[in-house]
Amino acid sequence: MSLCSPFNVFPSHAPKPQSFRGSKFIKHFRVNSFPFTLTSPTHDFSGNFSFRRERFEPISALDAAISEAASSASFRNKNPNDINVLVVGSTGYIGRFVVNELIKRGFNVIAVARERSGIRGRSDKQETLNQLQGANVCFSDVTQLDVLEKSVENLGFPIDVVVSCLASRSGGVKDSWKIDYEATKNSLVGGMKFGARHFVLLSAICVQKPLLEFQRAKLKFESELTDLAEKDSSFTYSIVRPTAFFKSLGGQVDLVKDGKPYVMFGDGKLCACKPISEQDLASFIADCVLEEDKMNRVLPIGGPGKALTPLEQGEILFRLLGKEPKFLRVPIQIMDFAIGVLDFMAKIFPAMEDAAEFGKIGRYYAAESMLILDSETGEYSDEKTPSYGKDTLEEFFERVIREGMAGQELGEQTIF
Repeated sequence: MSLCSPFNVFPSHAPKPQSFRGSKFIKHFRVNSFPFTLTSPTHDFSGNFSFRRERFEPISALDAAISEAASSASFRNKNPNDINVLVVGSTGYIGRFVVNELIKRGFNVIAVARERSGIRGRSDKQETLNQLQGANVCFSDVTQLDVLEKSVENLGFPIDVVVSCLASRSGGVKDSWKIDYEATKNSLVGGMKFGARHFVLLSAICVQKPLLEFQRAKLKFESELTDLAEKDSSFTYSIVRPTAFFKSLGGQVDLVKDGKPYVMFGDGKLCACKPISEQDLASFIADCVLEEDKMNRVLPIGGPGKALTPLEQGEILFRLLGKEPKFLRVPIQIMDFAIGVLDFMAKIFPAMEDAAEFGKIGRYYAAESMLILDSETGEYSDEKTPSYGKDTLEEFFERVIREGMAGQELGEQTIF
């Protein structure tokens, strides 16, 4: 996900504002620790099960299969085509690429999806099935644990690994806790109930400096995930914290093509990143399923090459277009003023709580770099931020100049 128009300030892994018309919110929300005992699961699987893909063999003694899976991380000794991977957030921007990458590597993929997915729920079941071809698509609701568990139970086979690509679509206070914490926790609890012993979490590099609700929600889940692994040696995790996505940096290509200036905050050096493509990130996440050097680790990751500031990103774009650089510098204080007003209004009108939060999200991504925050210096470090993959931002810009932003739609996540 990303924000743009006239310019982008959010990396696309960040949640963004959306219309709240028709949304249902919880009036009172309390965050508790796991209300479940996360140990080797026991369950009565005497009922009948249905199967959506012939590649999954029916299991007559599912209890025994789950018991074996839960006793150790034995799935790492199997071939990929014998490993069942449950992916939640499978229809999201990164989730789709993760599903396809896992299928390409031969894993048995169970993709959990809503009955209507995509931007504003525009994709129906058939479109989702077409989009996730090769996966066993399980239509369910990750925000309701009992519904999710029943859906997985009906599949009739154990789960080895859970991969979560869930992220709040709005970044609002309640939505952040509902998705980045509660729904993600549901996928862990539900997966473990059916044998999962490894959990791969798509988080965000910005949680290093948590000033926003979605960051706090992600960190709370990260903490509980690591605590679980410390208490249960048979359970492992990989926490992936990516930098900005290409999608979040392409919003100004058409504007610059049309002769408009490249817009940036301050001197254009406030927020650097090592942008990573969706395919390279999906490949890294897939690596985390089996590679033991990524087990029980927090894994910040960026794309190839050095970190790029907004100024440098704009210079690349002008060079590719053969245009003389023309920048519009916006004082960051404009956002500070707007946030102050929104915070004041939210105290009088609680319904404006999310509007104030959206302002803070915009301010954060206009000023903070998406790089490793060096604990010794307190500065963001290009050198300490790992690089991965082969796709470069310049190549992405070249493709967008030729083909437009097809497949990179920004949808409802706009702020300006």
